[in-house]
Amino acid sequence: MDGGGARELLLGSFGAAVAAADPLRIVPPHLPPPPRGRTVVVGAGKAAGAMAKAVDGHWPAAAPLEGVVITRYGHGMDASRIRVVEAGHPVPDERGEAAAKEILALATALTEDDLLLVLVSGGGSSLLSLPVAGISMADLKAVTRELLASGAPIQDMNTVRKHLSLIQGGRLAAATRAQVLALVISDVTGDDPTHIASGPAAPDPSTFAQAVEILARFRVEPPASVERHLAQGAAGAIGETPKPGDGAFARVENRVIATAQASLMAAAAHFQAHGIAPMVLGDSITGESREVAKVFAAIARQVRAHAHPVAPPVAIISGGETTVTLRGKGRGGRCSEFLLSLAVELEQQRDTWAIAADTDGIDGSEDNAGALLAPDSIARARGLGLRPRAMLDANDGYGFFSALGDLVVTGPTRTNVNDFRAILVR
Repeated sequence: MDGGGARELLLGSFGAAVAAADPLRIVPPHLPPPPRGRTVVVGAGKAAGAMAKAVDGHWPAAAPLEGVVITRYGHGMDASRIRVVEAGHPVPDERGEAAAKEILALATALTEDDLLLVLVSGGGSSLLSLPVAGISMADLKAVTRELLASGAPIQDMNTVRKHLSLIQGGRLAAATRAQVLALVISDVTGDDPTHIASGPAAPDPSTFAQAVEILARFRVEPPASVERHLAQGAAGAIGETPKPGDGAFARVENRVIATAQASLMAAAAHFQAHGIAPMVLGDSITGESREVAKVFAAIARQVRAHAHPVAPPVAIISGGETTVTLRGKGRGGRCSEFLLSLAVELEQQRDTWAIAADTDGIDGSEDNAGALLAPDSIARARGLGLRPRAMLDANDGYGFFSALGDLVVTGPTRTNVNDFRAILVR
């Protein structure tokens, strides 16, 4: 296998992972029969447009269907009977706020004979933003930006956001009398619906006190309105989010229909079909991107030098969501940061390629899903006058791989089961 063959194999494995979470394929088998009353479809996330299109295309033509979903700018699709709104991500905006207000009003108006079909996917936490009274959208944007830059895991970020929201943390489900079915595409480790899009239809075990502690732990200084609201909640002056065991959830089902693990297994099958042994190391890898890369580099060295725990050729596959604590002013998301750190660690290793890419098609806030690494990436970069370690310190993985022509650009995939990584050791 030459370099071109290795690249095609890695790109093919990523394509298989994304295809396993395609809403147009996975949503229809989970649709319920129409209820006696109305069916209202609501939702938010990077996959919301495609999920809505799948519902609209497979719902009986004679059965009533309406609704509103929110997706990221550039991720919309035509869903005919369901309105698709594009809004801000990862920082919320006023378009998302207005649509979230409309969604809550639709849910509140339903009766026991109706069905509220909630389409949930990653990215929904910022898209479905409806701040509590006393907190402006400007203040919600400010605390979101601080959390994004802090390196806080998504679960911690969502604990804070749930306690600033009128619709997240189970409040959407608690606001309606209808039967609720939430179809969930998971982008978080553990696949717990309470963490996906901040769980609009799932009970919330977290507390105001935990939200206060998270801001302190990650040294986030929130606007005064946010600090005041969370402090009042922690003191018991404001009611908590609906908790597990709340009677409102007796008529609610949260059904996870796509996961990172399923996508990793699809990629593993792709490698196996090409004579490469897959070694899946887990769908829940977290931690700082550059530090996680060091661990994976050690595994790749062990495989290459000692044929242990698996002899080459092997594909070391993983998923999950790492984090990046911003220290520099470069461009790049967690996938390109992981890959640049891996490149630095494996500079002397032959016959090793890798891919790291986000299944939603967007690595951080750039236009690429991720990047590809070849055995000669560092040498080619030095030949261009680049300083790989300095670029890593500047969080400039995008700049590094862009200069090499090794970005992976797919455009929006309209799904999201988190990051995909594969290291191919020949």
